[in-house]
Amino acid sequence: MALDAIDLELPGARVRFTTRAGGVSEGPYASLNLGRWTDDDPAAVEENRRRAADGAPIAFARQVHGTDVIALDGAPPADRIADADGVVTRAHGVAAMVLTADCVPVALAAPDAVAMVHAGWKGLSGGVLEAGVAALRTDGPIHAAIGPAAGACCYEVGPEVAERFPDWALNGRLLDLKAVAAARLRAAGVADVLDVGRCTMCEPDVFFSHRASGPVTGRQGGLAWRS
Repeated sequence: MALDAIDLELPGARVRFTTRAGGVSEGPYASLNLGRWTDDDPAAVEENRRRAADGAPIAFARQVHGTDVIALDGAPPADRIADADGVVTRAHGVAAMVLTADCVPVALAAPDAVAMVHAGWKGLSGGVLEAGVAALRTDGPIHAAIGPAAGACCYEVGPEVAERFPDWALNGRLLDLKAVAAARLRAAGVADVLDVGRCTMCEPDVFFSHRASGPVTGRQGGLAWRS
């Protein structure tokens, strides 16, 4: 099966948001599961990652729904994978990557660096996108792309979460994560924000979705390279 991904260009960057298709994993992880911290076959995950990144080294971290953003010039050593929810790279030929299964993947492109940020409601509330913008450390324009994530059509939350986002909680229970992300990015000074307009919960046959498929599922990726 051929790799099926959403590929786009930002000024100074190439961005890819993967789907479920094009990998070698089986069962609930079929087929392009990129999540190392799942119960999938590790060899299958590594082959899937190679395909997703076109064979390039991948700069990544272990995501913890926090606000830390780190800088890497290549793949981290196996015994020193940091806990972080964003990765910046200034190296050409290296793919910055985050993983999602309903949370929002955000690509950031600056004149001399790219970043990928993982933003769920906890990260959005804590300022992970602002941290990603700040980590680029640039005086030039920053451009952003928001990838597939749970949409306002489907993402239901309780009152303790809705009250954190009063302007984006529809009827007090459906949270528009991507609208929150776009607003936070613009407030942080991002020049323009592109949203690919896909809901992972609406399309569980296309995207991995924790909410739609349950906890035993894979992870798709958001990747960015300097162009």
